Amino acid sequence: MCGIFFCVHHEKNLSPSTDPEVPSFEDICGALRTVNAQRGPDAQRNVSLSIPVTPSPSNDTSSPAVVHLEFFSSELRLRGTAPIVQPHESNNNILCWNGEVFEGLDINPDENDGAVLFQELCKLETPSEVATLFASIEGPYAFVFFHGASQHLFFGRDPLGRRSLLIHRPTSLQPYLLLSSATCGPSPGYEFEELSTELLFYIDFSCFVDEACLSTLPRHDIESTIPDLFAIPSSVNTVLPSDDFPELASLDVIPPHLSQAVDDLIYQLDRSTRLRVRDIPSIDSDVTNPSKVAILFSGGIDCTVLTYLAHRNIPLDEPIDLLNVAFENPRKLQSQNSEHAKRKKSGKSEQPRRPVYMVPDRISGLEELEELRRLCPGRQWNFVEIDIPYNESQAARPVIEALMFPSKTVMDLSLAMALYFASRGVGQVRRQKDSESEPYASPARVILSGLGADELLGGYSRHRTAFTHGWKSLVDELQLEIDRIPTRNLGRDDRIISSHGRETRYPFLSLSVVNFLASLPVHFKLDPRLETGLGDKMLLRLAARKLGLVEASQRKKRAMQFGSYSARMHGEKKGDVPLE
Repeated sequence: MCGIFFCVHHEKNLSPSTDPEVPSFEDICGALRTVNAQRGPDAQRNVSLSIPVTPSPSNDTSSPAVVHLEFFSSELRLRGTAPIVQPHESNNNILCWNGEVFEGLDINPDENDGAVLFQELCKLETPSEVATLFASIEGPYAFVFFHGASQHLFFGRDPLGRRSLLIHRPTSLQPYLLLSSATCGPSPGYEFEELSTELLFYIDFSCFVDEACLSTLPRHDIESTIPDLFAIPSSVNTVLPSDDFPELASLDVIPPHLSQAVDDLIYQLDRSTRLRVRDIPSIDSDVTNPSKVAILFSGGIDCTVLTYLAHRNIPLDEPIDLLNVAFENPRKLQSQNSEHAKRKKSGKSEQPRRPVYMVPDRISGLEELEELRRLCPGRQWNFVEIDIPYNESQAARPVIEALMFPSKTVMDLSLAMALYFASRGVGQVRRQKDSESEPYASPARVILSGLGADELLGGYSRHRTAFTHGWKSLVDELQLEIDRIPTRNLGRDDRIISSHGRETRYPFLSLSVVNFLASLPVHFKLDPRLETGLGDKMLLRLAARKLGLVEASQRKKRAMQFGSYSARMHGEKKGDVPLE
């Protein structure tokens, strides 16, 4: 995980504003460098470049104009054995890289993927070759690359938008172009938006005139006879089941027609998880035998399957951290107290009040911890109980809102709050079920997330709603799910989690897994005719049961903000309402 900040400007456009509320350009750049440095605590570096460009016809001077480029990167070293300092620089080529290459390039365990990618980029000559190279690699990424020979600047994000990159386009009041992995929240000094993943972008400075004019590159060549493996996600299979297609009786027996699909799903997820947990370099730590991998762990089926697969691919003597967050939510406590008072007044037997932090995700997380201990003897599971008092969550709210910007709805805050504290990884652990808790701060720099399973395998209630109009409507909804992945939450989540110097990896959102699941007929993945907990994500439930995760295979869908009680601490505002 790394932070990227880039700017391009003309000196003549940077006269100080007369409005004292508007920060200077130098202050804007300084603040953005600082917030991006938090993402990569291992190293930071700044590279500046000045390029003579052709003045516009309206320019009354005969001397060429000069445009100034600044490249800043911070580095969180997660690949290779040698220290790396970004930006990568050679022969007037410059690369700011925030990503991981898991497939498509031959990278040895002792090599850094950014350095290998930079070598390949330096060999290219045309914009289309740059697009072709990125279409051949799989992994989350955002990048800014200056090609010295052609005077072209390229930038973009991976097709699913798994890494954040924000853009401020030049305006009359803010006449500079900015690219940044994160921001400091709203400011009159910029108007950031998420960079689209539909295309790659470039600027040709060899014919640059005054203001930055962006050109675009398609992610794949539609006329090419050679398929681009990772240019865009595959389309959903449109084959529909027959009217008399049989229903699954239970998870105990895999029907013959699903047997191969279950095995293939386990293979694909196991491979994807292995690529994301192997060869993580050791770091200096005061902790004996520190964990390298943590998992956002609610006890649900998605994260539990990934946890079990991570166990299969991580040396047995290496601990794995299970991050489980719970919030003190005044609204929930008030509701529980009211229910308790009603029962007392009516003469009904009083039920013991649930401890503040025994939220739904804590309960299911502890239950799944016991299942994992039974299935995986010898593994040290650090179940990190992350308990967040109300006052602490509210004190952190300004920081969280600044990090998640330009996302700014009630739901954004609920999810960002849960992710911020979960990924911080500070809580307590119990070495045994009934032992005393001990303070613990996770040293893991890689965090696995089960995000993507519901979108790809039909885990949301809206999939059942779509099915009321037939199988075709359900297929259409699943296609929309894939289409919406790049524009939903991934950029926001990256900005939140990376602020702690950690990197999120999504095994379900490997394009290899996405394309495999898209290729399957809809009725292989889910069956809305069946009850919740069986028909939703049916294929994954069968796979979990085959792996031995009996309890996990039956878990029902529960959103993180509701399972942790980070949602709606002050009232019942709908999730899409903008924050005040």
